[in-house]
Amino acid sequence: MSEKKCDMKKKECETCSKKDSCEEFRDEKLKKAVSRIKHKIVVLSGKGGVGKSSVAVNIAVGLSLHGKKVGLMDVDVHGPSIPRLLKLEGARPEAGANGLYPIPWSKNLSVMSLGFLLPSKEDSVIWRGPLKMGVIKQFLADVVWGMLDYLVVDCPPGTGDEPLSVMQLLGKEAKAVIVTTPQDVAVDDVRRSINFCKHTGNPVIGVIENMSGFVCPHCGKQVDIFKSGGGEALAKETGVKFLGKIPLDPKLVEAGDNGEVFIKYYPDSPAAKALSKILEPILKLDEN
Repeated sequence: MSEKKCDMKKKECETCSKKDSCEEFRDEKLKKAVSRIKHKIVVLSGKGGVGKSSVAVNIAVGLSLHGKKVGLMDVDVHGPSIPRLLKLEGARPEAGANGLYPIPWSKNLSVMSLGFLLPSKEDSVIWRGPLKMGVIKQFLADVVWGMLDYLVVDCPPGTGDEPLSVMQLLGKEAKAVIVTTPQDVAVDDVRRSINFCKHTGNPVIGVIENMSGFVCPHCGKQVDIFKSGGGEALAKETGVKFLGKIPLDPKLVEAGDNGEVFIKYYPDSPAAKALSKILEPILKLDEN
């Protein structure tokens, strides 16, 4: 049925016995699901270890705390960390007549990750490109997200199969948030993420400089452990908006390990205030 154009009427598709293998039906289902998402935010980084997943979680939770309906989709196939960061390890999504239901974190935030579907957190996923594309497509088309103000997508580092699949499936309306750390070795790799978005035709909301200085909890003095300003310079060089600097905070690491989202549990800390500032241009998208 997928080898030639289907001659059935659209209204008959739902009752067709071959709908699960029909590409036309699945494409139409994907299109319908994506159309119910108002804003698509894809969190990218060309470099691993920059705190991208932590930033994605805090953005998603921050938006939900502002009363927005938010979905958080983890497409890091080989290292899904969202379940731990949200204290959802061991959760299993339920299947219903309309598809797979995401895991609720709060009344405003639902989450889907491959980590929820693995028998054990020690299991490794050894997949090539087509399989990754397939599971991302399923996460969009077959998960019952409902009407969302925002879908935040946490991608693995680099510009490979997962980020490319996400951008292709979400379309040109998807916007990127780029995360880097200040040092040159990270900035060099993250520059490729900005160029990646130019090639795919997706706009970049801006660059975040994570781990930018350390604010001493005792004296309040800031020490630039990983230098400072690399992300800001990159934003200026590439002509994209600089969203802000997030300083290092030991509590941020501890909160991540404990599944306590930093922006919620430590709202008065310098790092949480920086995250709140970063949310402002993302929230403004919903005003247009």
